[in-house]
Amino acid sequence: MKNGMKAGIVVFPGSNCDRDCYRALKAVTGVEARFVWHRESSLEDFDLIILPGGFSFGDYLRTGAIARFSPVMNEVIRLGKRGVRLLGICNGFQILAEAGLLPGALLRNQGLLFICKDIYMKVERSNTDFTNKYEQGQVLRMPVIHGEGNYTIDEAGYHELVDGEQVIFRYCASDGSVNPSDAPNGAMGNIAGIINREGNILGLMPHPEKVSEPIMGGEDGAGVFRSLLSVLSV
Repeated sequence: MKNGMKAGIVVFPGSNCDRDCYRALKAVTGVEARFVWHRESSLEDFDLIILPGGFSFGDYLRTGAIARFSPVMNEVIRLGKRGVRLLGICNGFQILAEAGLLPGALLRNQGLLFICKDIYMKVERSNTDFTNKYEQGQVLRMPVIHGEGNYTIDEAGYHELVDGEQVIFRYCASDGSVNPSDAPNGAMGNIAGIINREGNILGLMPHPEKVSEPIMGGEDGAGVFRSLLSVLSV
C-alpha cells in the first residue's frame, strides 16, 4: 500500500500495548511504525505519534504522572501544539491529560476496582481526523483495561467540551442509548474519549488496537487507524 504516514509509538517503562499498536497499524494501514524510547528527544520525522496503554513507571504515584516528565514528552508537547496528530490510548490518554494536552483528569474507577471487559461506546463525531471512517452515532464494541478511567472535569469545563464538540466517544448500551449505568468506570457524562480544540490530539480509554482484525474478535477499532491514514497518506 502506498502511503506517506510516518508513525511513532512511544514506549515508557511499563508500556505493554505498544506492540499491539504496532501490529494494528501494520495490519490495518500497511504502515511500519517505529518504537520511540521515552528518553529520546527528537520526533521530527513523525506525523502521527501514539502513546499506548500500559502501566508507565508502574503508575505507583498517579497514573501517567511520572511518564508526563519523561524527556520525550517535551517533544510530544511541542509537536502536539504544532498540529502533529497525537493518539493516546488508555495510559496514553492519562499521560496526555497529565501533560495538559487534553483537559480534565482520569480518576480511580467508581467502585475502586480494576476493569477488564468489553464495553460499548457511541461515536459522537465522525468528522474528525480520527473518526472519519465511522458513521455518526455508530456503536462500537471495544475492551477497556484500566483502574483509573473515571474521566472528570469541572462543570464549566464539561460544558466547554460539549459546546466545542470535543466529546468524541461516550460509553453506551448496545442499542446506542447513553445512561450513567453504562459507564463502566463512572466517567462524567459517559465520556470515553475527547479531542483537543484544534482537533489533532485524541485520548480515549477503550483500546481500538485490540479489535482491529477479525482474528482478534472484531474490527471495530480499525476505523481509528483507517481514518488517520485517510488524512495523513499522500
